[in-house]
Amino acid sequence: MNRRSLMKLAATAALATGMTTGAALAADPLKIGAVAPKTGPLAGGAVVTFWPNVKLWAHDVNARGGIDVGGEKRMVEIIEYDDQTNPGETIKAVQRLATQDEVDFILAPYSTGLNIAAAPIFARYGYPMVTHTAISDQIEELSDKFPNMYFTLGGATGLAGGVVEVLSDLRARGEIGNKVAMVNVADAFGIELAEVARPQFAAAGFDIVYDSSYPLGTQDLSPIVKGAKASQPDAFVAWSYPPDTFGLTEQAKIEGLNVKAFYTAVATAFPVYAAANGAAAEGVLGAGGVHADGAAFQEYAKRHEEVTGAKPDFWASGMAYASFEILEQAIEGAGTVDRAAVSEYIANNSFETVMGTISWDENNNNASYWTVGQWQDGLFKGVASTGREGAVAVQVKTGWE
Repeated sequence: MNRRSLMKLAATAALATGMTTGAALAADPLKIGAVAPKTGPLAGGAVVTFWPNVKLWAHDVNARGGIDVGGEKRMVEIIEYDDQTNPGETIKAVQRLATQDEVDFILAPYSTGLNIAAAPIFARYGYPMVTHTAISDQIEELSDKFPNMYFTLGGATGLAGGVVEVLSDLRARGEIGNKVAMVNVADAFGIELAEVARPQFAAAGFDIVYDSSYPLGTQDLSPIVKGAKASQPDAFVAWSYPPDTFGLTEQAKIEGLNVKAFYTAVATAFPVYAAANGAAAEGVLGAGGVHADGAAFQEYAKRHEEVTGAKPDFWASGMAYASFEILEQAIEGAGTVDRAAVSEYIANNSFETVMGTISWDENNNNASYWTVGQWQDGLFKGVASTGREGAVAVQVKTGWE
């Protein structure tokens, strides 16, 4: 576990905005808790998508002089914990933030499984929980049980439906046939995506010729890829998390799994994916996407790199930052740090974010969202969505060279 105070940064930002040090420190800081993996299988994803955006948001807030709480500007202080990609540790860390650190608010954790694990603790202490990396068709059930829990990335059916849409488009163009090899990581994310994808593929006339799962943290993925290749598929689809997204791609290159539609899920949108695979990344499909050529994303990406020293990913990074913006706007809109009042404000308002306007339909993001992206000419561009502008035409993959 690790605790990091941003008060020095806050004071510096206050001076930069013309405030006096005395005025900046007149109000107590807002203590904000942050829990996500820094170690364990999902650390690679969290250090790209979650932690840099925590840093960027705190920097931006404090550079503006803090959050306006009922006319009083208050800086933010971030208290961080590593949950080690362990749901039990996530629960303990959130509990500690609530009872020992007595933080004002807690940012939602990273990943579907860790959010679901932490939801009862958020609810017990009345913290609003605006998730940014949770995808589930259980949104209605979860929000009924935990009314303060919100989802910004949509449901599993929509994400899987985007993949079916893209493959159907390629098939209609005569680029691929009907045979699909599908694999999934055996955790909440992968299991649910595979379950909702099967009937959608069947309804669209696709045959799943290979269907297999593997435990989270699996090191040797060669048997999975060999099995997929042996089925002679036209398309390969993996509901994968960051470590296996990289591992499956590497094994596909080694085994010569040369399909014209190759899809891996979380981390395909990471800049390091393109860096690790070079020209081989061209044409790879993955979860999410952005309007990569749009001014809004380019401005955010530039600021992200300037402040954190790292590039954002082309999907959930922006949504992580947007979820923090929602919390900030709700605190200012409610004019108080009373958690019940802030939660009510979130429920009844829409929010302008780096990812556009976000509002709610039964605690689910009512706006359209990206479902599939593809590496094209060095950028991960959105090729399918539930109505977002800026989508480009999907391309076939022409091998790993």
